[in-house]
Amino acid sequence: MKLFFSPASPYVRKCMVVAHEAGLADRIEQLPSAANPVNRDQTVVAANPLGKVPTLVNDAGEAMYDSRVICEYLDAQGAGKLFPAGAARWQALTLQALADGLLDAALLIRYEGNARPEALRWTDWTRGQMEKISSALARFEETAPALGDRLDIGAISVGCALGYLDFRFPQLDWRAGHPATAAWFARFNERPSMQATLPK
Repeated sequence: MKLFFSPASPYVRKCMVVAHEAGLADRIEQLPSAANPVNRDQTVVAANPLGKVPTLVNDAGEAMYDSRVICEYLDAQGAGKLFPAGAARWQALTLQALADGLLDAALLIRYEGNARPEALRWTDWTRGQMEKISSALARFEETAPALGDRLDIGAISVGCALGYLDFRFPQLDWRAGHPATAAWFARFNERPSMQATLPK
C-alpha cells in the first residue's frame, strides 16, 4: 500500500496510528507530497481529485480518501477492533467527527495566518474557528472520564487532535482548563503507536 502524506498532517497521523494498531505500518510506503490549498500537488491529484492528504492507494491500485475511509479500511485489513459494533460504534464515530471538526478549525486558522496574504486576513474568521476549538475541548473534558483506557477510532482521533494542538498551537495551553482531558492524553499519548507517529 502507498500513502500520500505530509509529516505534519494530523489526518495522516490518525491513519498511521490506526496502521500501527492494526499491525500494518510496515506494509505502507509513505509518499511525500506537497498538498496545499492553493498550489495543488498534481501527483496527489492524479489519485485524489481533491488533491488532499492522506490518500491511500491499496494493493489493488485503488485510491481511497479521506482519513475516515482510510482508517476504517486499514482496521478491516488488520484486527478489526477499532470500529466497534452497536451503540459503541456511533459513540466512537461521533467522537471522531468532533475531533476532526476541531482539526478542521485549527487548519483553517493555520491557513488564514500562514497562507492567506496579510491584507486579506479576517480576524473574526479566526476567532470563530478558535471558538470551535474551545467548544470541542469543553466537550472532550466532559467525555474524558468515560474514555478510560478505551482504544477505538474516537479515542485515536481525540489523541491526534490534542497532539496537533500541542504541535501547532502551544500558546493555547489547552491543558490549563481541561485537567481530565490532560490526564487522559498523558496516558494515551504513551502508546507506541502515538510515539511512533509524533508530528515533525
